Amino acid sequence: MPAQLSRNPPPSDSGPPGQRADARLNRARLLQAAREAYALDGTDVSSSAIARRAGVGAATLYRHFPTRGSLIAAAFSEQLGQCVAALDEALQDDDPWQGLRNVLTRVCMMQAQDRGFSAAFLSRFPDAPDVHRERARAEACLAQLVRRAKDTGQLRKDFHPSDVTLLLLANNGVVRESPAASMAASRRLLAYFLQSCLPTDATPLPQPAPLRLDDLYKPPRRTG
Repeated sequence: MPAQLSRNPPPSDSGPPGQRADARLNRARLLQAAREAYALDGTDVSSSAIARRAGVGAATLYRHFPTRGSLIAAAFSEQLGQCVAALDEALQDDDPWQGLRNVLTRVCMMQAQDRGFSAAFLSRFPDAPDVHRERARAEACLAQLVRRAKDTGQLRKDFHPSDVTLLLLANNGVVRESPAASMAASRRLLAYFLQSCLPTDATPLPQPAPLRLDDLYKPPRRTG
């Protein structure tokens, strides 16, 4: 049976039940400000800058989101839910190659539209267990889609699930200040990638890179 992804809805911007109206409003403002800032400048934006953007004090921000990771995870919970939904749909598709293409297309589009998305989805947040759980399930489902596509003869036999990680890393690199340029570059990169995945070239590929989704945004290892 296909691996089942979580169908739990993403956390609401309104906060936990019973929270005061003003606290709910502040939380929603903070999340909106965080999404806007991350989309423009990535997740390196400081918490103080987000608090100013939301029109609240730093103490208010930390009451709602004690750590930077908790704020980032909450801000991108909706996008994570969309990734989960895309994988769930792909697993139900009778054509696994079409399902795999649809997932890659949707995720690459989200990456190109939002500068903070890939870092939020792929980074390590010790205080965001839901993110880690869904990401682990996403990896399992991607591996299953790859196996099914190979079994139908529509995907080259030496394709490896880590090649998806390479695609996401490359796609993150084409994101530019101009949304139109980002989308155009992303679509072209994805088209090249999908074309190379077809079982029409007998030339063997080098060994796959030992990469997982959570390896992408680790700090580079220093040498010397």
